[in-house]
Amino acid sequence: MSDLRVIADPTVYLLSKQVLQQGELDRFLADHGVTWSSDSTVASEVVTETAGRVCYMSYAKPRPGGNAAYLGHIKEVGHGSVFEHAVWTFLLTGLSRSLTHELVRHRAGWAYSQLSQRYVDESVAEYVEPDIIARDPEMHAVWHEAVSHAHAAYVKLAELLNAKLADPAAAAAAMLPPDADRTTRRKTARQAARSVLPNATETKITVTANARALRHFLEQRGSVHAEPEIRKLANALLEVLVKDAPNLFGDYQRTPLPDGTFEITTEYPKV
Repeated sequence: MSDLRVIADPTVYLLSKQVLQQGELDRFLADHGVTWSSDSTVASEVVTETAGRVCYMSYAKPRPGGNAAYLGHIKEVGHGSVFEHAVWTFLLTGLSRSLTHELVRHRAGWAYSQLSQRYVDESVAEYVEPDIIARDPEMHAVWHEAVSHAHAAYVKLAELLNAKLADPAAAAAAMLPPDADRTTRRKTARQAARSVLPNATETKITVTANARALRHFLEQRGSVHAEPEIRKLANALLEVLVKDAPNLFGDYQRTPLPDGTFEITTEYPKV
């Protein structure tokens, strides 16, 4: 199939992040007779520090070193619950269905909204090829042929099902109402036809997660033992997060691996 699009790397879009309501923080401090300000201008870092200081009302005499030292101490002592107050939303594309099956296993601190194969037409061919296959011409040819056949089968089945469901008797057998419109018939056709699509099928997913959940993901999926595609995603997320909130994520180290990806490690795991 000449128009089959092969994707190698994920794309990360940072859709939203926190905005600090400085006036409300100042009002809280004034109501309790203390003055304090963080040296960080990153909302997620200030919110995290603020939440941590509330636990002991430690605003009057903060330890030296500012936000970086404070959050560094949180990592050292493992009081990661305050990291749950820092939240980001990402739109992730160029992912295989294999990857998202692993991604959604991360439950605590995560929210997901994924592309629906029941509603979205998959006749535009986009698939994610594992690097280990892509690097070998013979294996790539086998993979490409298999994906092309599966995609062609999807397109053909969708066409046949759409035509069949136009018949009232067939529509009734599929438990569609007598007045089912074209959109309903197309959805019914696509939800059946998608059964032949491979795990390599590209998908898109919006995720919202807090800093503690993201750190767990980075450590689990950035590991040398993780699947290479999801390790790529972990590295792509880390690049965005360390730029946006270095005091929360700057402790991570990246070590090159033989497959071209990077292992992610930290001296403060499981915060």
